[in-house]
Amino acid sequence: MLQGFKEFITRGNVLDLAVAVVIGAAFSGVISGLVDGFIMPLIGWLIGAPDFTEIAFYLPNWQGETTKFQIGLFIQGVIMFLLISAAIYFFVILPIKKLQSLRKQAEEDVVEEALAEEVVLLTEIRDLLRTQTGAASQNR
Repeated sequence: MLQGFKEFITRGNVLDLAVAVVIGAAFSGVISGLVDGFIMPLIGWLIGAPDFTEIAFYLPNWQGETTKFQIGLFIQGVIMFLLISAAIYFFVILPIKKLQSLRKQAEEDVVEEALAEEVVLLTEIRDLLRTQTGAASQNR
């Protein structure tokens, strides 16, 4: 039982996940700063109200008291989620994908160059063997 747990915990995926959680927690401050300091004020400038938390409606209950439903908190949460997701996608995921694509292309170019060099070398060896075989058959 403990051996199985040890294998599970030392598996690469679990370690990668742990690293991702730590980096994500550290990176959340950067993304929050971007959203809170730039994107939300930009939305406020465009539409006039960056803070949606005050949006609410009131309903009376059966005792005659009113209950406040703060739908603005939900709206604010959805907007923050979408903005943070967009910031991560455009400022992290897309650049990383581009770097990976460039790296992969560079590796493929290196492999193609190596193969081209091998083809040239093998062609030279073949030609040398043909000339040696032709010269040896003429000497007989």
